[in-house]
Amino acid sequence: MSACAPAQPQTPAPTKRPHQPHSPPRRFRVAGADLSASIAVFLIALPLSLGIALATGAPLQAGLVAAAVGGIVAGGLGGCPLQVSGPAAGLTVVTADLIDRYGWRATCGITVLAGLAQLGLGCLRVARSALAVSPAVVHGMLAGIGITIAVAQLHIVLGGNPHSSVLDNLRALPEQLARLHPAAVSMSALTLTLLLAWPRLPGRPGRFLRRIPAALVAVAGATATASLTGLTLPRVDLPSWRSHALAGLPEGPVLGIAAAVLTTTLVCSVQSLLGAVAVDKLVAARPGAQARVGRSDLDRELLGQGAANIVSGALGGLPVAGVAVRSSANVRSGAVSRNSTMLHGVLVVVAALLMVPILDLIPLASLAALVMAVGIQMVSLHHIRTVTRHREVLVYAATTLGVVALGVLEGVLSGVAVAVAVALHRLARTRITHEEKGGVHYVQVRGQLTFLAVPRLSRALHLLPQGAHAVVELHGSFMDHAAYESLQDWQHAHTAQGGSAELTGRRGGVRTTTSRSRRPGPDDRPDGRPDDRPDGRHDLVRGISAFQRDTAPLVRDELARLAREGQRPSQLFLTCADSRLVTSMITSSGPGDLFVVRNVGNLVPLPGEESGDESVAAAIEYAVDVLKVRSITVCGHSGCGAMQALLNSESGGAGTPLKRWLGHGLPSLQRMTDSTRPGARLAGRPSADAVERLCLANVVQQLDHLRAHESVARALREGVLELHGMYFHVGEAQAYLLGRADGDPVFEHVPGTEELAGPA
Repeated sequence: MSACAPAQPQTPAPTKRPHQPHSPPRRFRVAGADLSASIAVFLIALPLSLGIALATGAPLQAGLVAAAVGGIVAGGLGGCPLQVSGPAAGLTVVTADLIDRYGWRATCGITVLAGLAQLGLGCLRVARSALAVSPAVVHGMLAGIGITIAVAQLHIVLGGNPHSSVLDNLRALPEQLARLHPAAVSMSALTLTLLLAWPRLPGRPGRFLRRIPAALVAVAGATATASLTGLTLPRVDLPSWRSHALAGLPEGPVLGIAAAVLTTTLVCSVQSLLGAVAVDKLVAARPGAQARVGRSDLDRELLGQGAANIVSGALGGLPVAGVAVRSSANVRSGAVSRNSTMLHGVLVVVAALLMVPILDLIPLASLAALVMAVGIQMVSLHHIRTVTRHREVLVYAATTLGVVALGVLEGVLSGVAVAVAVALHRLARTRITHEEKGGVHYVQVRGQLTFLAVPRLSRALHLLPQGAHAVVELHGSFMDHAAYESLQDWQHAHTAQGGSAELTGRRGGVRTTTSRSRRPGPDDRPDGRPDDRPDGRHDLVRGISAFQRDTAPLVRDELARLAREGQRPSQLFLTCADSRLVTSMITSSGPGDLFVVRNVGNLVPLPGEESGDESVAAAIEYAVDVLKVRSITVCGHSGCGAMQALLNSESGGAGTPLKRWLGHGLPSLQRMTDSTRPGARLAGRPSADAVERLCLANVVQQLDHLRAHESVARALREGVLELHGMYFHVGEAQAYLLGRADGDPVFEHVPGTEELAGPA
């Protein structure tokens, strides 16, 4: 054994040397980014945690306990590494109501029970289902909570004490205005002024100073002013930690306690899960961050939040949830791991133990002004515009008013009930119109086509004259069996009487022809099939008209934003000019998402071999160097006419533009026929024929051509660009993404519930 001992360190040495120069700098860089981010989040969390505890009527230490537990426990165990949890403004109304009904220690016990309920939901893996709640209900709930917070804190800002309900606070407001406390009002005004002005400091000094959180500056400024001027007003009074109250068992009616646990669980869970989704969007907008951080595991996040609520409640802390302000600050400060979230919790513990004399100097009016501003911000004008555009104002208003007048749980239930009623109304409401243009009869059906609308539809269709050309346009997303049979019966009867019938539908602004039927005519094709393509100009005008009527109102605001801000697509999508490939449909993308280049055969000419046509190379350079796209996708498809022509091409003959262009595909043909190179294939089955093999090989070959372009090669070296290969089977309506299996290029089936695979 002694003879073997010297040989042991020599064997792994060659494999470790290449990694040794890289590992230490990377660890240092990540630790530095997380440290700076944790400090930024801590400076925001400290005053907000005290302010939210004040707004609920809980002991002020409870806010610090929840902030520390949220950072350490939820940050360490949760499924969203960069989400920062702690006492949230969205829970203020719920917690204040629980304290008023059951007392503080029982509220802590309810928090523990809510945490156990979250653990159960996480184990059942229902996190995604929780996101099925209508956004109008969620935004309405937050707006109602924000109004309640703002009205209550206004009394403290004016030097008084809030009442238990919004209506009582509103009724008492005139009397409070008559009894203003000058010192409290002045400190509140100073806090609000600093809070609003600090983010708007101009110039280079302003950019430097804005790194300090506005909430910290506002509270610190008011504290310093109050201390230096000797103002007499209520201040923070943190009692000794020895007298800190821990959780107790709640007492009262079982149904009441169950409702309290349900409300706390609902608000904590929905706010945390929506926050995790929002953090994913912020991370995705940061170049290269998505690959290092990864997407959130929502079920694990629910488990982490449940564990945090159990610990926070047991230690006498407020309920814990994901907090949007702190999470966005964490992401924007450059955090790259959950260490930043956990370290911020450690800093809160240190502050709670060592900074009590400083915290006791903070005026309560300053904290109330800070929380009031947060409450006002929860009533988001952006959300109001969004629900207005989607015609869900009634749901939003019902939820908001319900929360304000009745309470959070009652308000949410009211909003859900209204949302269900609106959905049923839309499902049952169908508008059927008939008009004649140029001898063509148009029957337009707007709304969902169910058996309830069949009598009206039948009356409208049977009023059409015999032998007429009729077009039925379906502007809905659902048709039941009764409506389908009614349409089919009418179509057969109408064509039997010498007429022609065309059924068209629209899905997301995309026109699809369901069926065209008519008797044979003099313009039929030689093989006996009718040439049923509509007149070009007529179809174009009808399509534009339908866009202006149906789609333009829905996308006008988004297009106006893109017109102001310019395009910022995330990827270059290079595909074939085939009319069956609708890029926005197969990628579920919208305006501004894709920079699309289409040509015959989805070909990428090699640099220097463009033969005078450098349009593809120019588009690649513009996308990579100017638009800074993060990925390029080459998409082929089944039944590609260009690949069929390439297979059937013969050397020599007239050099037509099409033949010269298809010459850029010859390397793909050589790749397919080269037995020494691994052939591309679809996972799970062999290629159907030579055309499909060539289509697959062509995608792989064009990716190689892409790597030969200087701008692409440079971006790949810098790690800011990814290349993807994609194959769309038209007949199956199925997408495949290029991966690797044992070194061979394999196109993997993409299920509807999984996200895209990694780079090719």
